[in-house]
Amino acid sequence: MTGTPRIRLLALTGAALCAALSAACGGARKAGPAVLAPAAPDSTTLALSPAARGADSVGVLVARAAQDSAADQQLLDSLHRPHPRADSLEGRPAATSSIKGEDVEREAERLFGAEGRAVIGAAPSPEPTFDIDVTSFATNRRVLEYLEFFQVDSRDRFEIWLARLGRYQGMIRERLRSKRLPEDLLYLCLIESGFSNTAVSRAKAVGMWQFMASTGRLYGLTVDPWVDERRDPFRATEAAANYLADLRERLGSVYLAAAAYNAGVGRIERGIDRLPGEPDSVDDRTFFQLSDRRYLRRETRDYVPKLIAASLIAKQPARYGFEVEPLSPLTFDEITVTDATGLDVIARLADTTVAAILELNPQYVRGVTPPGRSVVVRVPRGHGTLVAERYDSLPVTERITFVDHYVSRGQTLSDIAKRYRVSVTMIEGANPHIRAHALRVGQRLIIPMSGRVVPASAWSIPPEPRYRRVSSRGVSAGQHRVRSGETATDIARRYGVSLTALLNNNGLTMGSILRAGDVIKIPQKQ
Repeated sequence: MTGTPRIRLLALTGAALCAALSAACGGARKAGPAVLAPAAPDSTTLALSPAARGADSVGVLVARAAQDSAADQQLLDSLHRPHPRADSLEGRPAATSSIKGEDVEREAERLFGAEGRAVIGAAPSPEPTFDIDVTSFATNRRVLEYLEFFQVDSRDRFEIWLARLGRYQGMIRERLRSKRLPEDLLYLCLIESGFSNTAVSRAKAVGMWQFMASTGRLYGLTVDPWVDERRDPFRATEAAANYLADLRERLGSVYLAAAAYNAGVGRIERGIDRLPGEPDSVDDRTFFQLSDRRYLRRETRDYVPKLIAASLIAKQPARYGFEVEPLSPLTFDEITVTDATGLDVIARLADTTVAAILELNPQYVRGVTPPGRSVVVRVPRGHGTLVAERYDSLPVTERITFVDHYVSRGQTLSDIAKRYRVSVTMIEGANPHIRAHALRVGQRLIIPMSGRVVPASAWSIPPEPRYRRVSSRGVSAGQHRVRSGETATDIARRYGVSLTALLNNNGLTMGSILRAGDVIKIPQKQ
């Protein structure tokens, strides 16, 4: 674990990253000219702890992250449930907005005259314009209902999400533009995750763009017990842009691509096949035809209306009564670390907070870079050289101040303390909300290890998430049993069939999980 980390002082300007261990997006401070702004209105600035207390800082962040993620997830889950009609919301506290959802149509007519209903959203100069078709559908009943929902039911949390948008939109727009996609597709992140990199859905989709593990890997993201690039907004945005570009090319419509992002391309294509008329004559209106005929499940029928409603508010928050101070993009340098190093140690070397480094590096899900692997770590801009020099002279015993432990069945806090040769008090101090007599299987604990070399055997393995699997019945002619590491693309290439045909023949989507032992049917070559 020797050698100077190679530095790439790229002075990259990018959107801020909600920390892998800190969905609270805690604010940060550091010496030098580049100052990190608070990461979210709901975050807390943390003072840097000494190396010996690094685990305590991480433990505090983990606890706060859980609370903030729970608040995000409560609203995200509610977006998938049916909501009352806008005209049934009488008696609720009124939003202090200049335009409420149920009044949008009247406001459009007042501003634009008789043609107002057709041009709502395409507001007169100097108000914003859209590069997705908001104007044709902004008076759709479900759009109006979600406008009301965002302004009333979810007002406080949605305002936080709008503030986070400032961190990311420059980077996301650039990536979407490079793929010749509408830049306003960035508002998908509002309804997918609230721009949270730690968001985890009930289906185990992760990150700002809510990738399933298999789809993320298909589009080049690393997902393992140490690194989960679904949580890295830069890498995940690149993957999402490629995925959306593939969907639009296949379906011929931005809104159909968005629906397929939610439901899977096979489900959308099957719905299109049921529509009357020529199957090739599809456009954005086709989505609403599918929705009106209920060829899509409820969540997908509402997906595009939610996108349109979120876009209307995000482009002009003040008009809808939101007082938002967007968070500023961050600038950073990159260094290469060749072996396991705690992000709290990197924070100390960079004279910044643990929260700041976690925010810049959410892909390191354990708060430590992986052992025996060279990886890039982001540090505040202007501090790359300083961190490299300090890291070069850092004793090996000071590179790790904590390990994370995942509770197994039957373990007690005393058992865990003995395993790592620390006291129960130390573990309790590093995990402020732990309940010693109510440990859960799979629960993550921070174990202080300052001043000791951490052997590979000290790292426990995180529990495997459970996914719905495809068939694992016996193999017969025209079938294939999935081997470890194989993807749908690999199998399609092996048998010389198209990926589309393979997925459709098995009722799969690009987000379906393939695991070793699963059996899939191989379509006949055309």
